Amino acid sequence: MNTNENSTHFGFRDVPLTEKQRMVDEVFHSVAGRYDLMNDLMSAGMHRAWKDALVSKLRPPLSSQKFFVLDVAGGTGDIAFRIVEAGGSGVAVTVADINGEMLNVGRERAEARGISHAVRFTEANAEALPFPDKHFDAVTIAFGIRNVPRIPVALKEMFRVMKTGGQFFCLEFSNVDLPGLDAVYEAYSFRAIPEIGRLVTGDREAYQYLVESIRKFPDRDAFAALVRDAGFSRVQATAMSGGIVALHSGWKL
Repeated sequence: MNTNENSTHFGFRDVPLTEKQRMVDEVFHSVAGRYDLMNDLMSAGMHRAWKDALVSKLRPPLSSQKFFVLDVAGGTGDIAFRIVEAGGSGVAVTVADINGEMLNVGRERAEARGISHAVRFTEANAEALPFPDKHFDAVTIAFGIRNVPRIPVALKEMFRVMKTGGQFFCLEFSNVDLPGLDAVYEAYSFRAIPEIGRLVTGDREAYQYLVESIRKFPDRDAFAALVRDAGFSRVQATAMSGGIVALHSGWKL
């Protein structure tokens, strides 16, 4: 990422670090109630399979064994619900998100699903998580890390709150590397997604930012290096759907 220590990217624009969080908050405040629709538009519906793959890799225990997961930037509960429903009675997920509107959507959905006892929602900044050291058995983040102003700081915080022996999973859009698909995906992203966003939600700019933020995110190798720098071991990056997304993982050993 070609930014200095005082600036970062908001879409294709360089903005002060202090401004990015506010601007990202405004985007997600705008789309909070349409989060699933947003992901369907961004991924042509494939985000559901990608999230299922993350949970399959996590393998939450099916027993009453206590297993505490932190899902960062997961305000609407999409990942948390999958984890709870895939595991046993001992699985509990804390959702941390800086956006209160997203968290409100998540709480309502947890109540509707009847699993609010197993999912806790906390308003928190990924760069300063309000949890003790070595508290969680696993940490996940799906399609959220690219919106964090200081990614290395957030990764170190996730490492800090994880127990030794715990595993980290990060699902994020990546660099398409399948010949032919790259051009198709580029055209779909920049031409179709913002316009569909305008027609469906009335907010073209939010979807334009989301498309641009994907292009500014580090490639798989560069992001894997950031994960290692945060302290994680056995770091892997698995491309999915021709590289449209990647599932990053690492262990705290």
